[in-house]
Amino acid sequence: MPTQVLLVEDSRAMRDYVCAVLEDEQEYEVHEVGNGFDALRALPRDLYGLIVTDINMPDVSGIELTRFVRQTPRHSKTPLIVISSEASAVDKDRAMAAGASAFVAKPFTPQEFLEAIARARANPRPDLDEGGDGGGAKADGGGDK
Repeated sequence: MPTQVLLVEDSRAMRDYVCAVLEDEQEYEVHEVGNGFDALRALPRDLYGLIVTDINMPDVSGIELTRFVRQTPRHSKTPLIVISSEASAVDKDRAMAAGASAFVAKPFTPQEFLEAIARARANPRPDLDEGGDGGGAKADGGGDK
């Protein structure tokens, strides 16, 4: 049975890219929504094995969504990856403090994204580990805005 993924991203092009990466792996079934508000409506409808969210979205930001997910018993330990063109250490720290499992700066390669998934699945709640930071591709600001 494929892992159910909730993909929350307002950019159609980025949703298409992430879906292509995940579908190539043939172990994921992706449910796409275009904003955080729609994600809040989708969360009670399914038990997701992975959540991927952008930070900057209309209505509900990815940080707000991450905080909500971590307060919801059903998904509190679900691996959650934050993706963003905002690649500063501050942005990564905000995402990880909110409860993200991993942070990936845009643009990213399929390999970087799949490595982040592996980290997130291995340790869905690094915010609960002392000294854990979840790692992150290009989290030092190496990505472009």
